Amino acid sequence: MTRKQGVLLVNLGTPEAPEAGPVRTYLREFLNDPRVVDINPIGRWALLELIILPTRPAKSAEAYRKVWTDEGSPLLVFSQALTDKVAAALPEAEVVLAMRYGSPSIADGLAKLRKAGCDELIVLPLYPQYAASSTASTIDKVYAEAARAWKPPFITIVPPFYDDPRFVDAFARVGRSVLDALEPDHVLMSFHGLPERHILKSDPTQGQHCLASEGCCDVIGPNNQMCYRAQSFATARLIAEALEIPKAQFSVAFQSRLGRTPWIKPYTDDVLVELAQHGVKRLAVFCPAFVADCLETLEEIGMRAKEDFVAAGGEALELVPSLNATAPWVETVVGLLRDAGLRPGEPSHAAQ
Repeated sequence: MTRKQGVLLVNLGTPEAPEAGPVRTYLREFLNDPRVVDINPIGRWALLELIILPTRPAKSAEAYRKVWTDEGSPLLVFSQALTDKVAAALPEAEVVLAMRYGSPSIADGLAKLRKAGCDELIVLPLYPQYAASSTASTIDKVYAEAARAWKPPFITIVPPFYDDPRFVDAFARVGRSVLDALEPDHVLMSFHGLPERHILKSDPTQGQHCLASEGCCDVIGPNNQMCYRAQSFATARLIAEALEIPKAQFSVAFQSRLGRTPWIKPYTDDVLVELAQHGVKRLAVFCPAFVADCLETLEEIGMRAKEDFVAAGGEALELVPSLNATAPWVETVVGLLRDAGLRPGEPSHAAQ
């Protein structure tokens, strides 16, 4: 007898409303994850409750209000649109959206699939590059919640797709029209940052390779094949190659750092200013760590980074939209799921 398959698409998460209370609830769940803030529990509690949560929710809520839509959070709106289109392309499977933090939760997503009779699941974490604080945390949560059932489903996890030609092509296709219209002097590939300690903890050479030299991320090999920074540089190189951007005309940087500990470099906010000061007038920015536009792309880059770039002497900064629910990205997701073992078949009962 063939087992019934279900698909769980998982993105990181978003507050339920752009107000201090919901943002505080979201940040408490997010930053209390030991894979995100990987310090001892007492220190993590003190950092959250005494330093971050008393002030940051109000500031973050103000930023969220700048990008919030009538339908809700951009991340949730785009992720749900993607889910709906993937479901329409795969009538033989149940396709459900979940968020690692906030709603809809992974527990709720698994419950929907279980209610639909799915006993074999394919889980796609919507993070192109592997990181313990996103990919691994999502895997942890999926297995923990699935294990609560008396009959846990069989689960397949789709691996990171940072170098998948379909993913690269999807971003190149989205970006091409922006580059044609702007004719930028330079292109910046800005990825979400991570604390340096996260990279070092993932280094199998125990500090002999990762961050030990300027060129440690130039090539993917046995020592850095699961390194977020190396995978980010690989994604940037592939997108630049697909768009025929010369090496001298694009840069890689990392945004969204938090706290005083060292994060992976170079920092996006520093690079923006340096580029402007060195004569770059028109700058296009890709954010290929995000497959859906969100606070980090729309507000941090599309608004604040643009202001900083112009203040430093630049003339125009254009954010390249993320993949969102574009046709190339829907096709890519379907392909990734097929590669992971999603079988063609008859439409599910719910889809008929």
